[in-house]
Amino acid sequence: MLLAWLYASKGQGDEPFGPLGHEPPQPSLGMSDPSASQQIDAIVRKLTGWRGERLGRLRVLIRAADPGVIEEVKWKKPSRPEGVPVWSHDGIVCVGEALKNAVRLTFPKGAQLKDPKGLFNTRLDSKTVRAIDFHEGDAINASALKALIVEGARLNRR
Repeated sequence: MLLAWLYASKGQGDEPFGPLGHEPPQPSLGMSDPSASQQIDAIVRKLTGWRGERLGRLRVLIRAADPGVIEEVKWKKPSRPEGVPVWSHDGIVCVGEALKNAVRLTFPKGAQLKDPKGLFNTRLDSKTVRAIDFHEGDAINASALKALIVEGARLNRR
């Protein structure tokens, strides 16, 4: 019976929860699905104070730098049920997270990116990843950040 439920054809066994009451894993959602954008809206709204404002501002800059960027929400888990905002273009360009005292943009291929303005200020010991922590009151170098976004997307296309 359990196998019949697990492998039910379309229209059968569409209960919202799988065996033992566990929810099935949530797939990542791309920009073509408006709910990804809506989910990021909700994540930004949930952050109170300067962190929500900062993540929202970074999101605007990312989308302006690369109009072809796709917004996704990934890595939903019990400790972070809302997931994590991700911006992709032929692969992940950057990931946004709100930490206790900072808003972080992580670039999975950041070590390969040119950073002439020295924006990367954390994860500098990693062989692949680089990140930028924005603290309350920090200025955003919009043109340098946009250049990193564009270069990150270009790197994904190689």
